[in-house]
Amino acid sequence: MSILDDTVKVNLTNLSYNINVYDTSLGHRWIEALRDNLKNKRILEKNFCFLGYADSKRNLKFMCEELNKSIAQINAFSFNPPYEHINNFIVDDFQYSALDYPVGREIDGDFPGLKLKHDACNQLHRYFEELQGTAWELSPYYRQADTDTKYAIRQLNNLCHEIETWVLSNRKSVVNPDWIRPSQITTFLHSPRHDLHEQDFELFKQNRYRRELGGVYLHWSQVGKTLWEVFNDEGAPKMTEALCSEINHQKFYSGEFDVEWGQTVDEDTFDWKRKEMDDYRAWLKENNYDWEDAKLSLGYIKIGQVDLKKTFDNASFQEIYNTMTNNLDITSIKIVGLDSVECDYPYSLDSEDWQSIQKEAMLPGYRHSQKQNT
Repeated sequence: MSILDDTVKVNLTNLSYNINVYDTSLGHRWIEALRDNLKNKRILEKNFCFLGYADSKRNLKFMCEELNKSIAQINAFSFNPPYEHINNFIVDDFQYSALDYPVGREIDGDFPGLKLKHDACNQLHRYFEELQGTAWELSPYYRQADTDTKYAIRQLNNLCHEIETWVLSNRKSVVNPDWIRPSQITTFLHSPRHDLHEQDFELFKQNRYRRELGGVYLHWSQVGKTLWEVFNDEGAPKMTEALCSEINHQKFYSGEFDVEWGQTVDEDTFDWKRKEMDDYRAWLKENNYDWEDAKLSLGYIKIGQVDLKKTFDNASFQEIYNTMTNNLDITSIKIVGLDSVECDYPYSLDSEDWQSIQKEAMLPGYRHSQKQNT
């Protein structure tokens, strides 16, 4: 596929890489949306950026502690009508212990050691959706919440997804290190959303669920679960009214992006992936979803590719993973071309004021949601 003349350069702690953006209608609109984020110096959400790095200091214990701080803030706020009390979470709520369930030992037909416990994640996601609502219809709880509580509600979602990816990678680091699934979620506070155009939906069908090392994908910039997530998280359930209410099909794009830092996976190469996709297609059919319906957004839209050769030469996946593990901080992003623009991101998660920086940046949106409540 041809690429745009403009490239995106991402600078990390002691490393940089370039993104070649595909020359499509969406590629042009996406890079302009990214340019708008950079020109307006929107805050990069660094605490929800590099996910699935099993050796990161943001481990499960740390994330549970951060989660419980947010829960304490939410429980302390006087909602009208009152919202249910949320109990604290512990490590064992999210992951089967290797002490109680040794890795590789079969128990009741399964091998649970170090696996993710989906129930806690689903519960956490429910709290978030009830408290925040959707991009197009905010919850009454969110509209009345103060700044600190709105921020805490946002962290329920961020930490839920970060916990999920960390647990999956932590287990893979033990049983099959080559299949750790690290990724980069590049989001900006108050990044504008735009409706996908009619022809954009066909791009879901072109790529489907193929994930490529260094692949750059359109970010999911809305609240809710995809059909793919429900299939995986809920164990291919029979659809109910409650489950259907949680599902959203992607309909927005923003100047944000995800980078796949795991090994390339597609069903044409791996039998296990083909079986997974066959099971998924059968489940969709059983629940009256059409695999060929582009509006269901069944897949990921690939908008570009990291130039791996330029940054990593001929390094193996494990070498790339080890290099990235030591560079988990974006210091600047630049669009290089006729209308070059760059934005620096000097704060880090080691800064004492990183949360106050984010809250200040989100104040305009918080004030707007409070006006909707009056």
